[in-house]
Amino acid sequence: MDLVLLYWHWIVFGLALMVTEIFLGSFFIFWFGAAATFVGLLLVPFPELSETTQIMIWAITSTAFALAWFKIIKPLNVDKTKAGLSREALVGEIGQVLKVPTGEKRGKVRFPAPVLGSDEWLIISQDELNIGDRVSVVDLSGNSLIVKKA
Repeated sequence: MDLVLLYWHWIVFGLALMVTEIFLGSFFIFWFGAAATFVGLLLVPFPELSETTQIMIWAITSTAFALAWFKIIKPLNVDKTKAGLSREALVGEIGQVLKVPTGEKRGKVRFPAPVLGSDEWLIISQDELNIGDRVSVVDLSGNSLIVKKA
């Protein structure tokens, strides 16, 4: 019995693999399905390709698609926001004192550009500060910044 792979076999196989990916969520099998669909579409204009050639094309394109995803495309989708990293985004920022902290009352600082969505923040400081002083953020306490004179 000879193995005969027609274009629609590859397309159905590819779609089945891609649908399987919905349930697995690894985003790896998808590329095998995409490669199988590619081979099926390639067979439409070139139906004389042997089964061995078809399987080799599928293996090579599966590898190429997976490598392209993991090495080229996926790194472009890295989240570069500071969401959830407020301390790291704030420490080292330099701003200007608008209101001096006194006793239990917190002061206020303004940054030249908004930091985490706001350009004014409440501050706490151990240093003697005056309005207009430049301060550097050293830590974070709740929704207030701990600053020192810059």
